[in-house]
Amino acid sequence: MTTSTIVWIVVVVVAAALLVAAIAWVARKKRTEHRRVQAGDIREKAVEQSHEVGQREALADETAAKARAAQAEAEAMAAHSKGLQHQAQTRRTDAATSRSELSREFERADKIDPDSPTSDTPREDDAGQREVDAGQQVSPRVPKAG
Repeated sequence: MTTSTIVWIVVVVVAAALLVAAIAWVARKKRTEHRRVQAGDIREKAVEQSHEVGQREALADETAAKARAAQAEAEAMAAHSKGLQHQAQTRRTDAATSRSELSREFERADKIDPDSPTSDTPREDDAGQREVDAGQQVSPRVPKAG
């Protein structure tokens, strides 16, 4: 082989190596640019999803606030109900005490009244008193006209 042939072979090999390196460099540059574009698309989608997630979080916070308000209202209503139950019980006790005092007054009047039935005869009011004891309301006894 002559020197010129060797030089040509070296030149062709160097040119081929440079061509392969250039092709590899261009391919790498295209791949890098493609990845940049792809990453940008992913970021844009993430920004859109971030807005949607923010709306969902706001809705969850709003729902939680409504739940707390409803719970507070329920607790207030329960306290009010408890107060009304206590008031009803107090009034029931007062009414029973008043009924008892009224019955004693009728008995006292019957003892004083010469026309009242004797203690051996059952009184109509005795049945009424049993109903009051059972928690039912009975109309007051009206004295007989003479």
